[in-house]
Amino acid sequence: MEAISNDMDGKVALVTGASTGIGRASALAFAKRRAHVVVADLDDDRGESVAEEAGAAGSESLFVHTDVTNRDDVAALVQRCLERFGRLDYAHNNAGIQTAAANTADCSVDDWNRTLAVNLTGVFLCMREEIPQLLEQGGAIVNTSSAGGLKGFPGASAYVAAKHGVIGLTKCAALEYATRGIRINAVCPGVVDTELTAHFIEGDPHLSEQLLDVEPVRRFGTPTEIADAVVWLCSDQASFVTGHALVVDGGQLAG
Repeated sequence: MEAISNDMDGKVALVTGASTGIGRASALAFAKRRAHVVVADLDDDRGESVAEEAGAAGSESLFVHTDVTNRDDVAALVQRCLERFGRLDYAHNNAGIQTAAANTADCSVDDWNRTLAVNLTGVFLCMREEIPQLLEQGGAIVNTSSAGGLKGFPGASAYVAAKHGVIGLTKCAALEYATRGIRINAVCPGVVDTELTAHFIEGDPHLSEQLLDVEPVRRFGTPTEIADAVVWLCSDQASFVTGHALVVDGGQLAG
């Protein structure tokens, strides 16, 4: 049996978009490393369930209902974390959405605004509250971008623009805090087997095969594979890594 490291014992990790998919896997991965976990999401039932799972994995956990597009919600999230645990060491800013596929001229303004609000502004609002707390003792932030943050995809202009923005935001902040004890990186997943992906391909029997065609390994990634990368980026093993967009995509961007 693989030994579970306890190098995060007593540390505190905050994960947004943590009720399903990559966020859930990330919260549980931190818990298995003995970190306390703050689970943030809009879905109360699923969020509470993930917090219970984290507790069963050996972590003290807390669920906080959070809309990452609302700065008061985000400020309250970090405050709840501090009230419960007295510190913040790691943050995985993962909350994201993907609207229906549409060419750029056909993308509605509402879809554009909502996608950027959640996927980019939400990351900014979280970092704005997290960084002052991480300055207290040092720590790490990982923002979820995408393979779409490094290349274009037809029909996904809002999503791709937001995910490119996440990488730019990550790089700027990493430079600003590089000498102040905070490492800030991004993770760029390929196609991952999540509810978001299932919803995106729903109703199009050919889209699943098309997505597999862009993955040289001929399968979708798993949430756990992305979560492992996130936790590694936060760990001391990645102590010389900052400002990096780590691609975890089954070889998609190799071609």
